[in-house]
Amino acid sequence: MSNKIQSNEIIIKGKKLQCPVCDHTYFFTRRSLLNTRGLTFFNLDWANKDASNHICENCGYIYWFFNR
Repeated sequence: MSNKIQSNEIIIKGKKLQCPVCDHTYFFTRRSLLNTRGLTFFNLDWANKDASNHICENCGYIYWFFNR
């Protein structure tokens, strides 16, 4: 079994995502917490909102999309 992370083409609001640096169209996807000082101070990081990150497979450019 392979542990390799799969890259994919990403569609956002009907448009294919394309890297502004190298024009590549395949991205790895991950989620990141948008930490705030207040919630971190009270050790409540889990309650912060999150964002989707799409990372260019070719050059590593990262797109951030806030999840509403």
